[in-house]
Amino acid sequence: MPSIDFNSDMGESFGVYQMGADLDVLRHVTSANIACGFHAGDPRTISRTVDVALKAGVAIGAHPGFNDLLGFGRRAMHLDADEIYDITVYQIGAVKAFAEARGGRLAHVKAHGALYNMAARNRDMAAALCAAVRDVDRSLIFYGLSGSQLVEAAREADLRCAEEVFADRTYQDDGSLTPRGHPQAMITDVAIAVEQVMTMVERRQVKSVNGGWIDVAPDTLCIHGDQPGAAQFAAQISAALRDGGVTIRAPQQSI
Repeated sequence: MPSIDFNSDMGESFGVYQMGADLDVLRHVTSANIACGFHAGDPRTISRTVDVALKAGVAIGAHPGFNDLLGFGRRAMHLDADEIYDITVYQIGAVKAFAEARGGRLAHVKAHGALYNMAARNRDMAAALCAAVRDVDRSLIFYGLSGSQLVEAAREADLRCAEEVFADRTYQDDGSLTPRGHPQAMITDVAIAVEQVMTMVERRQVKSVNGGWIDVAPDTLCIHGDQPGAAQFAAQISAALRDGGVTIRAPQQSI
């Protein structure tokens, strides 16, 4: 029986600003990628998100990004490899400490936004991310865009890697995600999202915005918790997966 992890980015509120529908989405996912305070999040938000994830039985992950609150970590920043290493170790440490203080453990790491997308193309950036993960805890699972430099760097670093696919994003012909500034970047129709998900799981392929087919290895599936209707998307996608005979479980059990 096929299986897949279902993950979502969470804990992206900070101060008085609320982002996402974390509690509603948590009912349907198996892994939570928790913002670490750079692109979003703050100590209280990290603490609360770790608490609710533990109570829900959801695997806890760190979601490090560029230090860019105003741009939500989605603007390109050109840091050298040592800087990427340092900000990644720092951010992983924050979520790891909260998880362990609550009697839990950190299970995985997934980079956020521009850091993720830039490193998916740039081997040096990807290697710096993987070195940080390995040096903090080599048992952590590294999430990376399927078929990208993130995956290759993780293998080279001898990390367990979950190749990631996306329910609510479209793809370019080279397998990269369509940039968010593009009008077709996001999938806002849940029926189209479900169709894309089931095709990726059953055929191990995804159709690009130009109609080409791209091979994928769907270990983990992402839905963005900050998009409108995220909870409805999560509910319908998880139902479609189960109806299709797919087991939804965290990658610790399958990678």
